[in-house]
Amino acid sequence: MVTVEAVLGDITTQCVDAIVNAADSALMGGGGVDGAIHAAAGPALLEDCRRVRATTHPKGLPVGEAVATGAGNLPARWVIHTVGPNRHRGQDDPALLASCFTRSLAVARDLGARCVAFPAVSAGVYGWDAAEVAAVATDALRADLAEHDGVDLVRFVLFSEPTLAAFQSALSAAGPLL
Repeated sequence: MVTVEAVLGDITTQCVDAIVNAADSALMGGGGVDGAIHAAAGPALLEDCRRVRATTHPKGLPVGEAVATGAGNLPARWVIHTVGPNRHRGQDDPALLASCFTRSLAVARDLGARCVAFPAVSAGVYGWDAAEVAAVATDALRADLAEHDGVDLVRFVLFSEPTLAAFQSALSAAGPLL
C-alpha cells in the first residue's frame, strides 16, 4: 500500500529519495520553490541542470514534462524537475498540471526512488488555486498509483497553512488512494 500524506514544511529538508522541483522551463533556478531548492542544493544542482540543457533539453523543459538531476547538498538523492502550467500565460488545462505529477512519478520509478516529496506545483505565482492543484494532483495520483508499482510514499510538502488545508481536504475527499 502506498502512503500519501500532506505536511507543512520545507521541501529542501525532506529525507526522501527524490524531491520534485516546481521549475521553470530554463531549469536555471528562479523564485519560490525553485529558488529555494537551488539555494539549498548548491552549485552542483545548477551544473546538472546546465548538462540537461546542453544535452536532452536544449530548448528547455516543456510544460508537463519531468527530468531528474542529482540533488547536490540536499538530503534527497535526486531532484525531479517539472514545469507546471502558468495560468497567467493562458496555460489552464488541468491535464498539463496532472502530467507534472504523473511524469514526475514515472521519472521517480525509473530512478528507483520509492519515497517522493512534491510541492504544490503551479499554485501561487503561476496562478492556480491551491484547492484546484490539490484536486488535480490527487486525481492524477489515484490513477497513476493504481496502474503502477514502485513508489511507497508520496508526501506533499507545503509551505503555508492554507495550502496544507487544501491538500488535506482533497486527500480526505479522495479517500484511500489505493
